[in-house]
Formats: sequence, structure tokens, C-alpha cells
Amino acid sequence: MNSWLSVLPPILAIAIALWRKEVVIALVVGIFSAEFLLADFNLIQGFIGTLERCVAVFSDADNTRVLVFGLLVGAVLELMRISGGVSAFVQKLAHSGLTQTKRQVSWLASLIGLGIFVETSMSCLTAGVVSQSLFDKFKMSRARLAFIVDSTCAPVSVLVLLNGWGAYILRLLEGQSHADPLGVMIGGIAYNFYPILVLLMVFFTATTGKVFGPMKESEEKLAHGEGQREEVPPSKARFMVVPLFFLVFGMIGFMFMTGWARLTPEQQNLPVGSLLLAAIQKGQGAKAVLWAVSLSLVVSWILLRVQKVFKHKEMIDHSYRGMAHLMPVVLIMLLSFAIGSSCKELGTGTYVSGLVGSFLPAFLVAPLLFLSAAFMSFTTGTSWGTFAILIPVGLPLASAMGLPEPMLLAAVLGGGVFGDHCSPISDTTLISSLASGCDHLEHVRTQIPYALVAAGATTVLYLLLGLFV
Repeated sequence: MNSWLSVLPPILAIAIALWRKEVVIALVVGIFSAEFLLADFNLIQGFIGTLERCVAVFSDADNTRVLVFGLLVGAVLELMRISGGVSAFVQKLAHSGLTQTKRQVSWLASLIGLGIFVETSMSCLTAGVVSQSLFDKFKMSRARLAFIVDSTCAPVSVLVLLNGWGAYILRLLEGQSHADPLGVMIGGIAYNFYPILVLLMVFFTATTGKVFGPMKESEEKLAHGEGQREEVPPSKARFMVVPLFFLVFGMIGFMFMTGWARLTPEQQNLPVGSLLLAAIQKGQGAKAVLWAVSLSLVVSWILLRVQKVFKHKEMIDHSYRGMAHLMPVVLIMLLSFAIGSSCKELGTGTYVSGLVGSFLPAFLVAPLLFLSAAFMSFTTGTSWGTFAILIPVGLPLASAMGLPEPMLLAAVLGGGVFGDHCSPISDTTLISSLASGCDHLEHVRTQIPYALVAAGATTVLYLLLGLFV
């Protein structure tokens, strides 16, 4: 459906979510409206299509892996918490002198996210799990933590590029038969203003402690005692550290394992450093995170039984409780996958990309590519899908108009990351909420003002570059 109607379902879903603060209902309405359009305005077929679209999510193995991962990580986090491992870990950090102030705690969360650039889910989970109780201790909101976790996730991955993101972007550039895809990709880093500005905002917030907009309201509520969580007496830090170790290094190991199988014989004979990088770049993230969290759960279970912390039945109950706590997030993930599939069939992304044409003045091409990518990724919840659609649009425009290819590539990448960063139906936004223990809609609502400031400044910078390049 190559018309303006194709953008209505995601816009409707996002508008209802922000207006009624009911994400599940909003997504269901969005899916139904998309299926209603696909069924040529037939209500019955639209209803049936909505149900079948949700069922079809499980036909994609990676989608199913991510949903199961969401449930299992709830069990792992609950066992870490209820065993007293998290409290003990926080106590040890406090005694070490590394987390004596709000600034130190905020910087710790930021640096963890910055340092783990190999896989976005790994970055979110590690920073979130380590920092949750520390933020509670210093009366900083989980919304602030979710902002830091989310902002050091996709924005870092798209700048560092020594990961699956870099491999994917390189493949897209090679698909355009470009003579120097690596040079264009590396050259685009300096032009990728959106993630750079977002990271500057993160470290400004971490250093000064200043917040604004809905984030400030969230902090004020916490200061008045609202939203505080039950504390568990500390026991042994190993009940958190050991499962977390297997979670993080399991992800790295499984990324290597799944990537190794996809290397060519020539690549398998590379030097050790290059081999590790090549394998991780080709790794399958959905498999790696599921296998790693499953390993972490098994290790946690064995550790707590050997130490006689809980009986078998108690651990089952605690695991179910942790899964139940994250069930709303998993349901949102399911519906997000469904609406993404509906929008793909509707041709939402293709329609948006068609709005950017070669008739535009040259100085407007970069800002409009950025805004188109931002809108597309925000409404579809996928940055990689946005890259796949708009990179083939942007590079030919660069050649036709004599504009720097790295700049237009960066405009597409930055715009795509905007949606990945703050769309309520983006998987990284959902996982950031999950990892931080923050209400998903609160995370979206408090983060959007920061994202819009960075996006506005980015648009101005691209406009200025377009005028003077």
C-alpha cells in the first residue's frame, strides 16, 4: 500500500500510548488498524488478521528467542535480588569507595554501557543489573538509569562499529556495489552527530546531576517516597556476581561460537585478534542472549542450592515471580514484533523513503534524510530495517548531487538510531526498561525530550553542513 495510509497504524499506536498511557492497548489498536487496511477495510478479516499476526510472531525463531529471553532474565534478576546478592554487591561497592556519590554511580552506569559495545542487549542488561540498587540507594529514579542504559546502547554501537552493527552496515554498502564501503563507513563516524550528542548529554547529566522535563518529575516523586522498592537484606555478593559473570561472558562466548560457524575458511585462518572480531561481528545476537541467560539461570540455581539458600520449590516460586514481573514487557515485545511485521507488509518504510526525492535542494538532503530515517525508525521500531531501506536511497543522492557520501550515510544511521533509542516499540528501548526495572512508558516519556533536543541540534548541524559543504 504505497500511500499515506501506511503510516497511520504506527502513528496511531504511538499517539494512543502517549495519550492513554496504555501501551498494550495502543499496540493492539495499531495492529488492528494495519490489518484492517491490508484487508481492504473488512472488519472481520482485520480482527482475524490481528490474531494471526500475533501468532505469526512465533514463526520467526529469533523473535521467539527474544521473548523467551525476556522471561528467563526475569527469573535470573529475581534470584539475584531475593537471595540478597544484589544488596551485598551494592554494599561491597560502597565500601570500595567507587560509589560514594551520585556522580560516581551515574558514571559507573555510563562507563559500563560505553565499554560493552559488542552487543546491545548485553550492554543494557549489564549496566542495568549492576546499577539498579545503586540508583535506589542514592534516590535516583529508574527512569534516569533507563536513559543512561538506553543512551549508551545503540548510540555507542553505531559509533564504534566493531560489532554486528558494523558488519551489517558494511554488507549494505557492499550491496550498493560501492568501491570503498569501509572508507565510507569509517568516514561517516565524524558526521554521525545524533549519537555523539546523546552521549554528551548522558555524561553531562552524570556529571552535573541536572535533569529536565518529565525526568525531573520522576526524580521529585522518588524524593517524596513514591516508587521506592522493597529492600532485601544483604547476604553474599557471589549470588549476583557469579550469574552475572556467566551472563556477560556467556554472551561474548556464544556470539563467537555462532559467528565462527558463519566464517569462511579464509577468515578462520586470520590472526587471533582479527578472528575474534570477525566471528563476533557475524554472531547471532538472539541465540547468544538466550543461551547466555539460560546458562546464567542454571548457574544461579545450582549456586543457591549448593549454598542451601533456597529449597527447590522456593526457587521455582521465585523464578515464576520474576517471570511474572516481566510478563508485561514480554507482551509489549510480542505486540511490537507484530506491528512491525504489519507495517512492513503495508510498506510504511518504503512510503516514507519515497518522500525524499532528488528534486530537493542539495542543502536539504542530509537533514531530510536524517528526519525521514528518524520518523521511519520511530514508527516501525527498527533501525536496521530503516538502514536497509534508506541507505540505497541516500548514496545515489550523494553521487547525483555531489554531496559527501559519509555525511549522507551518517544522516541515515543517526536517524535510524533515534527510533531505536526512543520508540516505544523498539526492542532496545524495551530491553532498557526491562534491565533498569523501569516502567516502559515512563522510560519512553522521560527520554523523548532528551532525544528531541539531540535530534533538533543534529538537524541544524546537517542543515549548516549542507549550506557550506
